Amino acid sequence: MIEEPAETAVTPHTDGQDEAAPDESVRDSFSRLYADARAYAGAEAQKQKLRAGIVATGVRNAAILAVVALILAFASIVALLIGLIIALAQHVGPLWSTLIVVGGALLIAVLLLLLAKGCVGRMMKAIKP
Repeated sequence: MIEEPAETAVTPHTDGQDEAAPDESVRDSFSRLYADARAYAGAEAQKQKLRAGIVATGVRNAAILAVVALILAFASIVALLIGLIIALAQHVGPLWSTLIVVGGALLIAVLLLLLAKGCVGRMMKAIKP
């Protein structure tokens, strides 16, 4: 977020009495108020744009990782079915190789889902007021 507060158009009066204070007209006060309100509104708009950018990036990254994980999980199910067909046909080694491939692919899918969860968690922490 923004490290330093936005500067006001005119420095506000301090606690001590200033000789210029009684000379300030209502018009000057309103123009100072208007300038400060514009500065505040500009800073708030920048803050909201930054928050929207953080949310968009986090959602995009999480969606990409989740889609890749779902594709990999689907491919693992297909590989399991093909491996079972081969294992039933020959009754030897292909079953173990199929289990190793499916287990490895599912492990990668779980890791991708954990990465997606981390992206969402960082996004929520970044936009927390």
